[in-house]
Amino acid sequence: MRVLIVEDETVAYENLVDIIAGIDPSIEIAGNTESVSQTVTWLQSNPAPDLILMDIHLSDGSAFTIFQNMTVEIPIIFTTAYDEYAIEAFKVNSIDYLLKPVKAEELERAFAKFSRLTNTEMIRYLAQMSRLNASNRYKDKILVPYKDKLLPIDMRDISCFYTTNKNTYIYLKNGEAYSYSKTLEQIATMLNPTDFIRANKQFILARDSVKNITIWFDNRLLVTLHTEVPERIYISKNKAAEFKAWIVNDV
Repeated sequence: MRVLIVEDETVAYENLVDIIAGIDPSIEIAGNTESVSQTVTWLQSNPAPDLILMDIHLSDGSAFTIFQNMTVEIPIIFTTAYDEYAIEAFKVNSIDYLLKPVKAEELERAFAKFSRLTNTEMIRYLAQMSRLNASNRYKDKILVPYKDKLLPIDMRDISCFYTTNKNTYIYLKNGEAYSYSKTLEQIATMLNPTDFIRANKQFILARDSVKNITIWFDNRLLVTLHTEVPERIYISKNKAAEFKAWIVNDV
């Protein structure tokens, strides 16, 4: 069996590799991707694995956006550090979902569940995955509460999303800013990853709002937007190559 591990945390990835080796040393780790864009590219460029272990929250957003980019017809076991808003949707469209830190006995049970699937059950499961693929579409507008109104805001007018102290804000290209109730993880599921990227823990950026990029210390990137924001935007060394590919639409 060949398994693709979609996981952006090194410790979590190594934990999965160790557990899999203990369950069955013959299982091959086909690859490891850390983001939505990397996963889409990998799946389009490599032979399909038999099974995917997929973290829900990736470095550039929610795993949901993978299904917005392509049709996935591979069984999936989801992993997550959260048991909140997305769990029920993933529960009905996956072989299993496991809460982090993943335990050996739980992953072994999930593998056993996968191995017991009959052809009929596999066809039914893949049909569920197809509905998941088809049901997710990018938003072109969002409604933002402001005083006693709901403001329809076009995604093309958004410069970035920013979070601090558990509060989220939308910054528009015209300089206006509004409070927004959703987390960046929830917001990422609505966004086209061609146009938006999770830059770090605090920012999601619109590609056409990037004014310039400065090579910073330790090979980090400092990103300047056309819009003023409350603090500097840094891209980590590990994410720099992916960000540069995204900015020129080469992902």
